[in-house]
Amino acid sequence: MSVKRSLLFIGLFFVAIIALTTVFTSWYTVDESEQAVVITFGKADRTVTESGLHFKLPWPIQNVEVLSKETFSLNFGYKESDLEALEKEPKAIETKMVTGDEYIVLTNLVVQWKITDPVKYLFNADQPKEILHSATSSATRSIIGSSTIDAALTEGKGEVENKTRDLLVNLMEHYDIGIGILGVKLQDVELPNEEVRAAFTAVTDARETKDTKTNEANKYKNQRSSEAQGEKDAIISKAEGQKIARVQQAQGDVAVFNKLYDQYKNNKEITRERLIIETLENVLPKAQIYIMNDDGNTMKYLPLQMMQQQEQKEGSDKK
Repeated sequence: MSVKRSLLFIGLFFVAIIALTTVFTSWYTVDESEQAVVITFGKADRTVTESGLHFKLPWPIQNVEVLSKETFSLNFGYKESDLEALEKEPKAIETKMVTGDEYIVLTNLVVQWKITDPVKYLFNADQPKEILHSATSSATRSIIGSSTIDAALTEGKGEVENKTRDLLVNLMEHYDIGIGILGVKLQDVELPNEEVRAAFTAVTDARETKDTKTNEANKYKNQRSSEAQGEKDAIISKAEGQKIARVQQAQGDVAVFNKLYDQYKNNKEITRERLIIETLENVLPKAQIYIMNDDGNTMKYLPLQMMQQQEQKEGSDKK
């Protein structure tokens, strides 16, 4: 009886273990920021993206791999200790690269990525993060190697960053390991030698000063051009106004002359005398003119007022 009882207890014990294992391994939870892959006998069965409590077959029939939906950051760069070490003793470090014009630079960038296909991420590669890291190094070296040092250190950083991102995206699509590249941010490109860094800093400052001076010169040029154009337009406008005034005046003079000529044709003598009188009035505007006709059909001009004034002056002198 004791043997049977012991076997019964052992059986019950194993049943209890199996029951507990079934209860505790048949349910799993997926958070809102997570996604899960249900694996049946070592093979991916389905992907779960809905958050909450889910049921599965107990272990070892099915198990679950929970992965994050969030964005990850891969830092690929040098540290200050790398620069200090290179100053003392040159050595090969991860971010030490050669530009297209054979200069050595150190790069520092951040890759933003996320898991786009959990099944491929788990089963298409043993170490997908290491593959991403190697692909980042390969893409960066390729782009830096085809760029000049001036472009890598100064105004070409944006282009280097964009080309690195495009190349890395193509590599990840080719490897097909369920990783999607969201962005590549080139933090810095540095020179390993302090003296060379100082020289390039001076070059950069000089280039910025040149650009500033060029912009100021272009601004002054545009300002002076605008002022000159304004003065030119004002002179042209004034000349056009004077032209119109002169033309109108000439047209008026012509109209007056034609009118006078018509009068002259009808009464030549009267018109001639009138012209003489008007001319005398214009020439001597302040003089009082006395005109007498004689029998010789001529007109004589006598400055009687001047003679009277002369006589009055002589009389006052005598007194």
